[in-house]
Amino acid sequence: MDKVYKNCQSCRMPLKKSPNGGGTNSDGSTSTKYCDYCYEKGQFRQANITAKEMQEFVKHKMKDMGFPGFLASLFSNGIPKLERWKNQN
Repeated sequence: MDKVYKNCQSCRMPLKKSPNGGGTNSDGSTSTKYCDYCYEKGQFRQANITAKEMQEFVKHKMKDMGFPGFLASLFSNGIPKLERWKNQN
């Protein structure tokens, strides 16, 4: 059985906030690891983004949504530790 994640392992967004509850795998099933915004049909939407770039993207997105800067920074700090980025330097 696959491990169940509460947050996207690419951007850290809660999977329950993902429009369809998760992105889609190549077989069309719902991903239990990545959200709609990061993953579609078994592929990352932003395939060449780095963990650092994802942190900045998430931080700005959260600020745009009205989150205070310190919260956006705090939330995005954990991104490099997520599954997608573990093997990336």
